[in-house]
Amino acid sequence: MASNGEINLPSETQNDVKMQECTGNELTNGFQNTLSKWVKLNVGGTYFLTTRTTLCRDPRSFLARLCQEDPDLKSDKDETGAYLIDRDPTYFGPILNYLRHGKLVINKDLADEGVLEEAEFYSVTSLIKLLKQRILDKETRNSTGPRKHVYRVIQCQEEELTQMLSTMSDGWRFEQLVNIGTQYIYGSEDQTEFMCVVSKDISNSNGYSTFQQPEKTKCFEDRTTRMRDIRS
Repeated sequence: MASNGEINLPSETQNDVKMQECTGNELTNGFQNTLSKWVKLNVGGTYFLTTRTTLCRDPRSFLARLCQEDPDLKSDKDETGAYLIDRDPTYFGPILNYLRHGKLVINKDLADEGVLEEAEFYSVTSLIKLLKQRILDKETRNSTGPRKHVYRVIQCQEEELTQMLSTMSDGWRFEQLVNIGTQYIYGSEDQTEFMCVVSKDISNSNGYSTFQQPEKTKCFEDRTTRMRDIRS
């Protein structure tokens, strides 16, 4: 026993205490390091938990800069410490999973264009290229599929004809105009009726019914001839 009232422990016991203190510090540091590897994101009100390694897969992306706290990138955190990102969480899932395992997996109820929009926002370069190629491949498959030349017949009055032709859109083309004669009389003016034939090329999947334009047009012309013969 020391003269000042302190207890002197044996050297072996002192070494044991120092080892326990060292082990405790290592555990604390290890736990803190583990926590620092994880990042919480609040994307549009939905929380995502992932690692810094995942977010830094593309070092030039928005997410990599965010978790590295790039001084040029302004970022806020909520009360839980999660980074706040004002984007659609629905389309963020495929982007995060791509950074995790390098594969693009999109649910069938999600539009590729929506995922592409988010990938461009987060600046994930390799994913942007993959999505653009995926969309292009789909468009190519659709364009090379069976197609039909569809015709529509629209009945209109003379005063409506100009407006109808000027507002045609969505790929419809004017084909033929057939005068079917005077059908109605308003006041002292005769209102001439027309059959306007328009056409469009579409894929079979759109479900339009078709008919042969020459036969249908001949039917209208025959009808016009009969009506003229009756009036004469």
